[in-house]
Amino acid sequence: MCETCPKKISIPALVREKIMSSAWNSAKTDNCDVQVVVPKSSDFTSDSAQRIIQEIMFCSCDLNIIKEKTKEIEQRLKNMIDVLGRI
Repeated sequence: MCETCPKKISIPALVREKIMSSAWNSAKTDNCDVQVVVPKSSDFTSDSAQRIIQEIMFCSCDLNIIKEKTKEIEQRLKNMIDVLGRI
């Protein structure tokens, strides 16, 4: 976890699964069209939305860290290939 990321606030697994399942079932189509997911219940509050946004920000930070490390490894591999090519 990087220092600039917001503090992780986890969403209970059942709530997260319900949200993801609902979003997936509402959004999937046979012809790959994009559809807007409209919540069917009024349980979706601004507080729960804020928690989801924070979770997304946390995951985004983790993805950025993975991206940076992948670039470093890619550069190391290029250097190794370059050295082996000189032998």
